Amino acid sequence: MSYLDDPRVYFAAERTLLAWQRTAIALIGLGFVVERFGLFMRVVANGAQLPPGHAHTSLFFGVFLLAAGAAVALLSAWQFQRFLRELSEPEVPRGHATWPGPAMNLALACCALGMAAWFIVTG
Repeated sequence: MSYLDDPRVYFAAERTLLAWQRTAIALIGLGFVVERFGLFMRVVANGAQLPPGHAHTSLFFGVFLLAAGAAVALLSAWQFQRFLRELSEPEVPRGHATWPGPAMNLALACCALGMAAWFIVTG
């Protein structure tokens, strides 16, 4: 068995996909927190004058981080699928489902984009 016919190559690619998935989740979580912090500041101000554009700044950065998380999730799923097409039959373990990781990334990206759209609309 050569090193190219080793299933560890596939598992290394899957670990890389999952690492990018964690990065996407962190960006999405940070985007949510940043956007909600703007809402928190408006509630705490309770009629007091906030600096101009403060609410829009947190909305902008929150939506930007949500979109960045969605982009990371989509790009990593695309790159993993592209890598899978390059693998030979012995490199993918028999009976192992290869679709759950990319499917989870696609679902994650859809949720992040939906949340960003919701923040913009309710803005």
